Amino acid sequence: METLRTDHKIIASLIHKGAKVLDLGCGDGILLKKLHSLKDASIQGVEIDTEKIKECSRVGVPVIHGDIDEGLSDYPDKSYDFVICSQTLQAVHKPREVLNEMLRVGRKGIVILPNFGHWRIRKMLFFGGRMPKSNELPYDWFNSPNIRHLTIKDFKEFCAKEGIRIEKEYYFKSLDREKPGFLANLLCRYGMFVISR
Repeated sequence: METLRTDHKIIASLIHKGAKVLDLGCGDGILLKKLHSLKDASIQGVEIDTEKIKECSRVGVPVIHGDIDEGLSDYPDKSYDFVICSQTLQAVHKPREVLNEMLRVGRKGIVILPNFGHWRIRKMLFFGGRMPKSNELPYDWFNSPNIRHLTIKDFKEFCAKEGIRIEKEYYFKSLDREKPGFLANLLCRYGMFVISR
């Protein structure tokens, strides 16, 4: 079996053989390629960055140039088994609309988000007095694609208010190291959620 990053292994374990999968902000398409290879998934990516679209094409991943903030009106209701939004939600202008569209188009959603509530980020902000930077979040305030600085706790509260069911939760020290959910908002750098209505 191919070597997979831990978050990709978990996603692959959630996806059934032959599933239809849409990845919003699919980046270089590597996750979709792996899902096609391992699960014979029918795959489709949506990406706004033209350089990443070229990378998808280079590895044979079907991708559409699109801005998910503008919605997914070209996709019928429940036309996908899974819609993935991995490390994308914090970079969109309309997260509520994106999540609603995910769950309209897909039977289930998989969301991975960086946790801006991690203790190291809190420490850097408190003691340094400047926007934090880390290996996971290496950007300066003026060039960061991250416009929504949410935490695991924020996301879970949002889902409760919006009537979005969280079916499964996974937490990570890094995307290659899963971590127990104890004090996840403080101790984990990423959260992954399987969501539905």
